[in-house]
Amino acid sequence: MERINTQQLESMMESNSDLAVINALPEGSARETHIEGTSNIPIERDDFVEQVEKTAGGKNQPVVVYCANTECDVSDKAAKKLEENGFQRVYDYEGGVKAWENEHAKA
Repeated sequence: MERINTQQLESMMESNSDLAVINALPEGSARETHIEGTSNIPIERDDFVEQVEKTAGGKNQPVVVYCANTECDVSDKAAKKLEENGFQRVYDYEGGVKAWENEHAKA
């Protein structure tokens, strides 16, 4: 797992239109805390790994997971769970929605 910041995520999203960016928060939280163009697959789902694999197009495809902010550990847990299940290219966007919104509020 590699931890990435907002600029790295933006660059990855621009250069790879097939990039799977996953909000791992519970469904209710994800409705309020979401980055446009990303998927919500809550980590607590029994089929979390299978759904991420389906969304990404395979375990060898890059996957970015995120949650609400730097205090939230959901994305870290999600990234570890994916790696434990054979995903090869997992990224944890540590800043989460809060960092994303802070950066894009400046624009």
